[in-house]
Order: sequence, then structure tokens, then C-alpha cells
Amino acid sequence: VQLVESGGGLVQPGGSLRLSCAASGFTFSSSTMHWYRQAPGSTREWVATITSSGSTTNYADSVKGRFTASRDNGKNTVYLQMVSLKPEDTAVYYCNFVKRRGLEYWGKGTLVTVSS
Repeated sequence: VQLVESGGGLVQPGGSLRLSCAASGFTFSSSTMHWYRQAPGSTREWVATITSSGSTTNYADSVKGRFTASRDNGKNTVYLQMVSLKPEDTAVYYCNFVKRRGLEYWGKGTLVTVSS
């Protein structure tokens, strides 16, 4: 299993970014995917979940209405569109796949910095 995030960078408050996570090594089209983030000095926190078909998404209250998860099963890629970014969104963002209880996979993450 391999998960590779990309799309992070430096953005001003109020700006937008789209993160991508390219997946391989498992049946992506049948798998629920998750996004997490970890801010400096903080524990990793859940951000969003998208079901295998993309028909259902869930978000942390802190990002609801600003972040949108989507996926392209033909490209084995999950996305996180982020708008109206705030300094408190600064974090390393990770995608996550849970194969079964007690076995999950993480990418190496992509850094998002929101600063003027």
C-alpha cells in the first residue's frame, strides 16, 4: 500500500489549495478514505472522510463548509479542496486508509502553511 500526498504550500489567509493523495496497492474504488492533519505541537486530528463511491462525506466541525473531499476512482486519487483558509489550518495533511481494525496506512503528508 502506498499513499502519496501532494499540493501543499504557502497560502495567504482566505486563500485556497487543493490537496491530492495518490493511492496504490489496494482496491481503492472499494475503500473509504480519510484526511487528517497535524499542526505543530499538536496531536493528529481527523479532518474528513469520503466513502468508496464518494457519495457520502463527513467533516470535522472546524473545517465544515470550507473543505470538500472528493475522489476519482479512475485515477486512484482522493482530493481535499480547501477554501477560506485560516492560519489555524496550518498543518501537515495526511491521507489514511484503514484496511481493517488495527491495520491502517498513512502517507508521508504534505505541509500547508497559511500565513501573510
